[in-house]
Amino acid sequence: MSFLGVLETVGKDFAKGLSWAVTYSVPVEKLLVLLFPELQPEAAGAVTALTLIQNAVLMVEQKNTAMGAQGGSGAQKLSEVLLLAGGAATSLLEKAGVTVNQEYLEHLTSAVVSILNVQQMPAATTPKAG
Repeated sequence: MSFLGVLETVGKDFAKGLSWAVTYSVPVEKLLVLLFPELQPEAAGAVTALTLIQNAVLMVEQKNTAMGAQGGSGAQKLSEVLLLAGGAATSLLEKAGVTVNQEYLEHLTSAVVSILNVQQMPAATTPKAG
């Protein structure tokens, strides 16, 4: 089951679901290695920026799931994520030496979502049939 598929399952209990999702999300240090290999190890700002983006993605997915709109449009979700984390993430990335514009931030957010989508969930979290 994909990470976002599991989010849909736990989305009915928003507070517990968000806490659970953060526990099983991709460690940001791994995202940093994948997305900014040239910035290691001095990229504390980039780690914080990716944490903000990842947490915003999780919050938007949880909110939509809790509202029964987990399908939602990708563009609408992206807009919400950028509204929540875009400004701070841009500032942190620029301080880490990354040149950021709107397109770059959108691609970075999409990369975080893609990584979350392929994140393998522990077997114990897979809902049981029946």
